[in-house]
Amino acid sequence: MLTPADVKGIIAAIVTPFDENGQISAPAIETITEYLVANGVHAIMTTGGTGEFPHLLRDERKYVARLVVEQVNGRIPVIAGTAACSIQETLLLTDDACEAGAAAAIVVAPYYFKLPEDSLYGYYMEIADRCALPVVLYNNPLYTGNNLSSATMARLADHERIIGAKQSNDNMGELVELVRLSGQKMAVTTGIDSQFYPALCIGATGIFSTAASVIPKQMVELYDLFQQGKQAEALKLHMRLQLLNRFLEYDPGYVAPAKEALTMLGYPAGPVRRPLPDLTEEERRGVREALVELGLLKS
Repeated sequence: MLTPADVKGIIAAIVTPFDENGQISAPAIETITEYLVANGVHAIMTTGGTGEFPHLLRDERKYVARLVVEQVNGRIPVIAGTAACSIQETLLLTDDACEAGAAAAIVVAPYYFKLPEDSLYGYYMEIADRCALPVVLYNNPLYTGNNLSSATMARLADHERIIGAKQSNDNMGELVELVRLSGQKMAVTTGIDSQFYPALCIGATGIFSTAASVIPKQMVELYDLFQQGKQAEALKLHMRLQLLNRFLEYDPGYVAPAKEALTMLGYPAGPVRRPLPDLTEEERRGVREALVELGLLKS
């Protein structure tokens, strides 16, 4: 079971690799998990947006969490994405994650119905009261249509089982305000790779990162440089990594670029699940050129 002090550093949002028949590939999950652990990430998040959770069945989400937990074998924490639109389904998914061995659950706000702030507050309070794992709040209004205000997250941080927050609001001011209001009560992280260095500068404890599922070593290096007080070097590396990060934030999503980049690096990420589109040839060239410029591929 995690505490706020444990939600820090580079938390890689792992992809869910599929085989040629569109089924989850256990060997590929084991390979990619080992790649992340070997390159020093501090935790792994399963079945988030990068892991294509909207396109996974309940049993598949539990299966992915179990495979990652087994491969990690206690070396770093596993935080399972258990988001759903209803309290009942979120609790079921969180129970599954607990049974699979996850150390915490990360829960994005409900989506589809536009909800008032009090309903969002009540949703998380009931989840935290009833679920089997510590909870990390996840605010991603671009994708959910429901924004968790910094004030509401600060109220939720008073709950002993709510240990952290992943802020993916692209308004940097929202992250600053969340750190100001809640930084002493829970861990505050960013979920946007291009905000990582600025987030560290204003007191964020780390990042839930798509980029770290592709270039874990470089993301860990950036974090380590910052922790060592080498801010100028950290900023220089952050700007260099933006060569790739910019491809992990455009519509219609970041999953296909992440999987393409992993495949180019020799890791079996497999295809995206429909209806997510593949990259165009122009987008694929851009990802490859970024990896070449970073020295990870030959031209």
